Amino acid sequence: MMKYVLWAASPYVCFVVLVGGLIWRRRYDQFGWTSRSSSLYESKVLKIASPVFHYALLAVLLGHVVGLAVPISFTDSIGISNHTYHEFAVLIGGPIGGIMIIALGGLIIRRRRNRSVFRATTANDKVMFVVLGAVVLMGLAATCTGGHYLNGSEHNYRETVSVWFRSLFTLQPNVRAMADAAWQFQVHVVMAMILIAAIPFTRLVHAFAAPLHYLFRPYVVYRSRDMIDAHTRTAAGRGWDAVGTQDNVRSR
Repeated sequence: MMKYVLWAASPYVCFVVLVGGLIWRRRYDQFGWTSRSSSLYESKVLKIASPVFHYALLAVLLGHVVGLAVPISFTDSIGISNHTYHEFAVLIGGPIGGIMIIALGGLIIRRRRNRSVFRATTANDKVMFVVLGAVVLMGLAATCTGGHYLNGSEHNYRETVSVWFRSLFTLQPNVRAMADAAWQFQVHVVMAMILIAAIPFTRLVHAFAAPLHYLFRPYVVYRSRDMIDAHTRTAAGRGWDAVGTQDNVRSR
């Protein structure tokens, strides 16, 4: 029964909580939809650790998309063996995960050592950092070790975790595939589901506030003072009328 709760029901429950929480917070807490930046208290560490963490996170997410969405049959068909695939995952994913942990550690140490930043850190933030750190550490451990079973035999997550992940989109979760995964991946997935469900209620909600409308808004036109002064001396009826200028006052 427990494996059906974990690998069949929990993913959909987390998704419902995520969507419902985002709708609730958008409707009732729009002004709280923020990361609550503490750059006013300390910026030297923040301006380095924060961008590094976010760029590493994007790279990690891209790696997850490749690892979970691309079936093993495709890599086998182009001649990439499981051993070669794992080597690439360690050589690329390992350093990126390490950089991500270092950056996250810098952000946590900054919050603990700077008195003003620590005072601005809520209990919610502390729990979020613990869960986020656990997800990253367990993911890095699973990547670097390759995920071995307790008996020491090698585990290929693309035959277990990836199969289970893709089955969720067909609403027919392959519980057995995920139940056969190594414990490192199981813990990583459980912690990730908890983190996803908690997003609407933590500072992580700012991930859904990307200013995508900037790509489609009209250009903002900036004019120098000289251009504005020259424009006010143009003939009446051409262009915009200057408002509040000396020439306009005289004409009245």
